[in-house]
Amino acid sequence: MFDHTPRTFIGTTSFRVEGMISGHCEWVVTTAIGALPGVDTVTVELSTGTVTVSAGQPLDRADIVTAVKEAGYTILV
Repeated sequence: MFDHTPRTFIGTTSFRVEGMISGHCEWVVTTAIGALPGVDTVTVELSTGTVTVSAGQPLDRADIVTAVKEAGYTILV
């Protein structure tokens, strides 16, 4: 999945998500990721498809991928 990237992280990291075109999309992705244990903040930049996630405890990147996919969007990994 993430060839040269640690599976978990603490701090802030960004992902690219395809298919977000409106404030509703932003809300859906923010809510899906924000519900994961350990997530402190989620920021979405619609114009670039960038989703920035901050975590205060170890967070598994695979959980973020799953949350985004279950929300109906494509995450680039």
